[in-house]
This record gives sequence, C-alpha cells and structure tokens, in this order.
Amino acid sequence: MRQLLPGLFFAALWASASVATKFGVQSVHPLILANVRFFIAGGGMLLFAYGIQRKNAWPTGVEWRQLTIFALLNTTIYLGAFVLALKQVSAGIGSLSTATNPLFIALLSAIWLRRMPRWNETAGLLLGLLGVGVATYPLLQNSYATVDGLLILLGGMISVSAATVYYASIEWRLPNLVINGWQVLIGGLLLLPFTFLSAALDSAAFSASHYDLRFWASVFWLIVPVSVAALQLWFYLIWQDPIRASLWLFLCPIFGFAYSYLLMGEPITLYTVSGTALVIGGLYLGRK
Repeated sequence: MRQLLPGLFFAALWASASVATKFGVQSVHPLILANVRFFIAGGGMLLFAYGIQRKNAWPTGVEWRQLTIFALLNTTIYLGAFVLALKQVSAGIGSLSTATNPLFIALLSAIWLRRMPRWNETAGLLLGLLGVGVATYPLLQNSYATVDGLLILLGGMISVSAATVYYASIEWRLPNLVINGWQVLIGGLLLLPFTFLSAALDSAAFSASHYDLRFWASVFWLIVPVSVAALQLWFYLIWQDPIRASLWLFLCPIFGFAYSYLLMGEPITLYTVSGTALVIGGLYLGRK
C-alpha cells in the first residue's frame, strides 16, 4: 500500500498535464500559457526556498551555466514545444508521447557513455515510436493531429531526454527545490524572445487570447497538481524503490486517453488501444 496509492495518484496527476494544457491553449497562445506557468511556478519555488525555508544556497559561476543549459533543454525547448504541439495534436497523443521519455533517455545515455545501445533499449524505443504512430494514424485523418505537431512533439521529447541525461551527469551542490526553481524561471526567460517574435509574426493569435477562468484553471492545475504534487509523489516513489517507481509510467497513457475521451471528446479506437499496448510493451522491454 505504500506504493499503490501514491503510484496511482502520481500516474493520474502526471497524465492530466496534456488535457490541462489542451484546455489552456484554447484560451491563449501556447507560448503565453508556457511563460505564465514558468514565471509563477519558478518564482513560487524560489520564494518558498529562500523566503520560507531560509535556504542560503545561491548558484555560483559554473552553476549558472549548468542551470542555463538544463533550463534550455528541460523547460524552454521541451515544455515550449509541448504546448505548441498540443495546439495541433490531441491530448491523448501528448500523454502517450510523454510515456516514451524513458526509452529516449536509455538510448541517449548509451550514446553519452559511448557504448553501443543494448538490443532491448533500441527495440523498446522502436516499439514505442511504432505505438505512437499506430495510435496517431486515424487522428491524422480526422484532424485530431497534424504531422507538424507530431514533429514538434518529437523534438521536445528528445530535448527533455537530453536534459535528463545532462542533469544526471552533473554533481549538483544545490538542493532540488532551488535547482528546479531556477531552471523553470531561467527557462521562462529564455522563452521570452520566441514569445515576442511569435507575437510580432502572428499578432492576431496573440490579440485573440482570453485570460478567462479556463486559462487560469489550466495554469493552476499545471503548477499545483502536476508540477508540485505529482513530482513530490514521484520523488517519494523513487525513494521507496526506483525500479518499481518506473513501472507507474505504464499507467500514464491509459489515464491520458481516458481523460481525453471523457473531457475532450477525443475518440478511442482499436488503433488507440493497439498503439498504447505497443508503447507499454516498448517501455517494458526498454526498462527490462
């Protein structure tokens, strides 16, 4: 029971990020949603760390560079690409793609360590990508997804996997909360030039943004239940048993498609079920 309830809550909350993002981009331009989330979440974490916990851990010269690289890969590129893609891709596919993250991490780790990827790492990644393709096929025909959106999503997944490998290669002196707060805030600052450029190129989309209840509810959900509660549950699961913790990722696409069907009216077909099964099979093979 020490893993069952936290694991179920983690998978349910983590999978909800795609639907919350999908709701948010219906009210505002995706980059506005991303920037508001980053500045509130990053600023809030740093305020809590330095103001309430009274931590005296400020980054040094080399740590600023490490934080900036991590923020660029983990927040600016990945989450920026994620919100842009969900303007063109269904929430279910967004959740399914997130589940493939461990497969990309395994492959990039092998490259980072300069060794040939193991057969199960390569096979798991190919099986996972095949599953996403199978689940996406009917959605492309019914305008629930576009090729451009899928390519943006793929670029984001590669970026966050590279960020994870980079993070693991650094011997961090700073506490986790301080690292996370700074990387989210810096990621938002790095995203600002792209936001301003997009506003100049597509002013109509930005002027059509509505800061309504749906937008603020989306921001709240992405920050509190997803970025705070789900991550705390994830850290708890890893502390209990890292191997078993990774198994809860298998439930994320199932929760994701359930949310998409119930809240967004997105279809669940035989392709959806088959594609999800392939992704879960790829995860099992890659994590074996």
